[in-house]
Amino acid sequence: MNTRFSTLTALTAAALLSACQTAPLKTAVPSTSPEEVGEFRKGSGYLNGYIDRKELPDSLALVPPPPAPGSARKAADLQLHQQTRALRNTPRWEQAFKDVNLKFPEAAGVFSCVLDLPISQEATPHLNMLLRRSLVDAGFATYKAKDHYNRKRPFAELGETTCAPKEEAHLSKDGSYPSGHAALGWAWGLILAGLAPDKANALLQRGHAFGDSRMVCGVHWQSDLESGRVVGAAAVARLQADPVFQAQAQLAKAEIAAARAKGLKSDRTDCAAEAAALKR
Repeated sequence: MNTRFSTLTALTAAALLSACQTAPLKTAVPSTSPEEVGEFRKGSGYLNGYIDRKELPDSLALVPPPPAPGSARKAADLQLHQQTRALRNTPRWEQAFKDVNLKFPEAAGVFSCVLDLPISQEATPHLNMLLRRSLVDAGFATYKAKDHYNRKRPFAELGETTCAPKEEAHLSKDGSYPSGHAALGWAWGLILAGLAPDKANALLQRGHAFGDSRMVCGVHWQSDLESGRVVGAAAVARLQADPVFQAQAQLAKAEIAAARAKGLKSDRTDCAAEAAALKR
């Protein structure tokens, strides 16, 4: 069996098992106020995560080095990249552009269609905060390996353009391996699958597609996505030991149940278009 697949499977199983634990926790009610939680860097719009950065999973120890030049894996990366160029200017390309944005409140809608519920500070404050804070945990967990390898992104290596031209100057200076978006999408999918197990398959598929959007966009290689998902699963497993995350997850699960009882539905108007674009 492929070692990387085995690692991802084991980490995913552990994360899902932990995410489904709902024993009452003796902790203060977690804040849903962005002002109280605070930004990890003033003016960034990104809130502090649940885990101290020094305690995040060690991505450099978790994932192997990126594919070496001339290797079969590097050739596979290039082949898959070239195949996805056919998606330029298609609905899937447009969806990849939408998946670029990690800023809230817009990013709260990534899973709204699949969950078929509104996700916002107003409608589901604990669920919204759970996603906002875990974003930083999963994303930062990739940076030890990302900074160490400083792998060049596809568009930069091949002299191409991406689905998000305004991001290219920044991304050309930011390492490609592992993918932070893939780590985040997979982490969010795992977290939400534990909160809404009846929609687990669809939520995990959306989380996987969120990472795939980065390859469609031209800013990541396939191996970047694979390693990112390993790190994302490790971040979710680590979050299970954090009492604030656990308490907020329980409250988010209660919010989902309450919203369903009220008959609330997703407030997005493009759910049919998203489903069509992501259809396998």
